[in-house]
Amino acid sequence: MSDEEDDLVLSELNDEELVLQMMDDLYDGMKEEIEEAVNILLERKWTPYDILTKALVEGMAIVGIDFRDGILFVPEVLLAAGAMKGGMKILKPLLIETGAPRLGKMVIGTVKGDIHDIGKNLVGMMMEGAGFEIQDIGINNSVEEYLAALEEDNADILGMSALLTTTMPYMKVVIDTLVEQGKRDDYIVLVGGAPLNDEFGKAIGADAYCRDAAVAVETAKEFMARKHNQLSA
Repeated sequence: MSDEEDDLVLSELNDEELVLQMMDDLYDGMKEEIEEAVNILLERKWTPYDILTKALVEGMAIVGIDFRDGILFVPEVLLAAGAMKGGMKILKPLLIETGAPRLGKMVIGTVKGDIHDIGKNLVGMMMEGAGFEIQDIGINNSVEEYLAALEEDNADILGMSALLTTTMPYMKVVIDTLVEQGKRDDYIVLVGGAPLNDEFGKAIGADAYCRDAAVAVETAKEFMARKHNQLSA
C-alpha cells in the first residue's frame, strides 16, 4: 500500500468522491471502510435508500460484471459481498423504518443435491441491494422446503440455483409440484447457475433464466412491474 492511500480520510472527501471511493472499497472488499463511509453519508443526511442504490448497489454491479467477465474470481467476489453486508447491516433497520420502497419478496435457495451457494449468495445480495426482501433458505433444498418458505413468506418470486448438471433437473420437479398444486401462477420463478441456459429455463417452465446477478435484478424488476400492472388493470 502506498503512503498516499494510508492518508486517505474518508470524511474529508466530498459526496461524489466518497461514493467513488466506496465503489473502489467495495471492489476491494474493505468492510470497515464501507461501514465508515455509510455512516458518514448518513451524517450528511443522505437517505438510506440513496446510499444503498447510488453507492452500494452501483458498486456491486461493477463487481458482478467483472465476475461475469472473468476479471474477478470467487474469493474477491465473496470479499466484496462481505463488505456490502457490512454496509447493509447499518442500512437495513433504517430502510425498514423509512419504509423504503420494497419491490417484492423473494425466496432463494440452491436445489436438492447441490451445495454451491456463491452465485446464489451474490444474487441474494444484489436483489436485497435493489430493494427486494430476501429469504435465503441455503443449499440442498427439497420441494417441501421451497414450498414451505414461499407460503410462510408470502413471496412473489422463487429463485432456484444449481451448479451441477445432475441437480439441474430438480428445478423441474419443484415447478411441476407448483403446477400440480395449482400454485404455479402465484410466483415468478427465476432460475440460474453456470450450466443452465435460456432453453433449459423454457423447457422446465421457469419464467426466466438469469445469466448473472445483474440480470436477475433486472428480470425480477421487470416481472414485478408487469405483475403490478396486471393487478391494477
